[in-house]
Amino acid sequence: MQLIGMLDSPYVRRVAISLKRLKIPFEHQSLSVFRDFEAFSHINPIVKAPTLVTDDGVVLVDSTLILQYVEGISAASLLPENSQTQALRLIGLALMACDKTVQIVYERTLRPTEKQHQPWVERVVTQLHAAYGELEKSTDSLTCNPLMQADISVAVAWRFTQFYTADVITPEAYPQLAKFSAQAETLPEFVSTPLD
Repeated sequence: MQLIGMLDSPYVRRVAISLKRLKIPFEHQSLSVFRDFEAFSHINPIVKAPTLVTDDGVVLVDSTLILQYVEGISAASLLPENSQTQALRLIGLALMACDKTVQIVYERTLRPTEKQHQPWVERVVTQLHAAYGELEKSTDSLTCNPLMQADISVAVAWRFTQFYTADVITPEAYPQLAKFSAQAETLPEFVSTPLD
């Protein structure tokens, strides 16, 4: 299997960490959807990260769908049997936080300053704070023992947001998430899959 995409994408990183946690062998090709557009398009014409090329040569996109496939071929699951609804809620909040962080990054880096729409940015920031506010209240559900998908997704989201928008979401505002993420980042699956 091949995982295509840069680890500065939280979606690529959560798939890579999950594959390692499930002990599923894969090769990682660190291609950028921006800098390596042409090379990426030869693997996947829609140039979407993450892209997973299965052992059968099927090209899959979207981290959640990729992880659904991976769990289908694995003997283990990263979703708990007893509290799947809570886990899915946390994963959804983490992915929403990733989406909103991406929107802020794109607004800041791809749109000229004079074309940035401040009401839109404020709305996205409000949504990002709402997601992290809900996650902060739920940190008692995150343990990394054993390391599950909710743990991976929340820790990856937090690190991504801190890497790109630490001026918007501060550790002081969400101390339990900051503490949890720092703990997760010491685990072998995270250490061997650095964001930067």
